[in-house]
Amino acid sequence: MRMLPKSNNRSVINLLFCLSLFIILTACTGNDEDTQQDDTLEPPSLMPVIFDTDANNELDDQHALAYLLFSEKVFDVRGITVNATFNGGDIEQQYDEAERVMKLCMVDGKIPLFNGSNDDFESIRGSIYDSIYDGSDAVEFIITESRMPRDQKLILLPVGKLTNIALALLKAPDIADMVRVVWLGSNYPDPGEYNLINDIPAMNYILETDVPFEMVMVRYGKSTGSDAVRVTREEMEQRMPGLGPNSMTVTGRHGGSFNNFGDYSVDLFRHATMHGTPPSRALFDMVSVAVVKKPSWGTKKEIPAPIMRDSSWVDQPNNPRKISIWENFNKQAILDDFFGQMKQPDL
Repeated sequence: MRMLPKSNNRSVINLLFCLSLFIILTACTGNDEDTQQDDTLEPPSLMPVIFDTDANNELDDQHALAYLLFSEKVFDVRGITVNATFNGGDIEQQYDEAERVMKLCMVDGKIPLFNGSNDDFESIRGSIYDSIYDGSDAVEFIITESRMPRDQKLILLPVGKLTNIALALLKAPDIADMVRVVWLGSNYPDPGEYNLINDIPAMNYILETDVPFEMVMVRYGKSTGSDAVRVTREEMEQRMPGLGPNSMTVTGRHGGSFNNFGDYSVDLFRHATMHGTPPSRALFDMVSVAVVKKPSWGTKKEIPAPIMRDSSWVDQPNNPRKISIWENFNKQAILDDFFGQMKQPDL
């Protein structure tokens, strides 16, 4: 076996050493780059939302609002707007109830709250170019916020009548390309439903406007609607006491003093009439927040936009205008997430 000269051995050893050092340095540099790239990845953008509510109507609005406010890792709540429907008093009473919930959720003064419409769309539309009109605070805020530059559409989340949203679209048609409207309302294809009958012309105006529009079904008494997402008074009395952060003391709608949303929730249920077997109450409005938060908790389908005439739905199968409807909700997943957010708010 022939041996290389020592000088050649030394050269080979040096060459191997340099090659090994190069490989090690290249690997380290690559890891540093990977680490640097991971460190600079931006978290997913929060979804910008305006919540439009008849807060004092019953009790689902309050729970939907608290659920939204406690989901700060998902939503960037830009503001709350209120409107007045048949129940719950005038706009000031709606405002006061929304403010109570915001105080209990410790966002009062951090998120703006605006008075919206007392009356309906047809009664107000002729005055929207006046300096002040019914609902102007809320409508002008919706328009201004919709026009703010952002990397995704502003979600308008109405859970009462559609008056404020329709007026904003009427006055500022350009915002239709900048927003996504997700409304808790209608029993489609059946008639009726509280939010709808409070202002049918407002709904029809939006149905005929080229704006992304999604209807979260109510469907009283049916398993396919948000009416199926129900809780009993006993369940709320067992699970809700003390939940949420300790806040300033707030006087409740029915009297009493509260310093967390959980205790206020129990009081709302104690003063509400239960329905069905077992006696329970639907958390309708909360479902619209849930499916925006996690779309897999409902089924969404696109349909040609119908219209309502003489209080009945009229399908328009050849209508090029499309809307979406949400139905078949995952009750258990939605309630589990709701109670989870109440226990550990993202605050």
